[in-house]
Amino acid sequence: MAIAMLRCLRGREHEVITAVTAATANGTTDEQPTSWTRHATTRVWMRAYSDAEIQRYVASGDPFDKAGSYAIQHAGFRPVTRLDGCYLNVVGLPPGETREVLLLAGLRIGPILPSRLRGACPGCHEVSVLSG
Repeated sequence: MAIAMLRCLRGREHEVITAVTAATANGTTDEQPTSWTRHATTRVWMRAYSDAEIQRYVASGDPFDKAGSYAIQHAGFRPVTRLDGCYLNVVGLPPGETREVLLLAGLRIGPILPSRLRGACPGCHEVSVLSG
């Protein structure tokens, strides 16, 4: 299945959408929990990797626990040529949306400092401006 997915994505653009939900349990079992959901969308352009590259990558075992059968951060395969949006969303969890739902759920957490994100996700510097 990973081979088919990687061939389908090869040389094309797609979107990675990740939803994050936080919920609070209310006082009684009759009440519905309160929840907050946010999502992040990142546009991703894949390079035109070869069938041989796909075979080597699949043989590494890396794609088998990935929703799209690839890891953007994989040093040996490097499947992505460009992205528009949050890099960490493609890796697995968008920090801004995650922080927002946790704040809405009542957790008191500090800002994510731009210096902490700059190396991991240059596009996520605005996360630090969310109040908390």
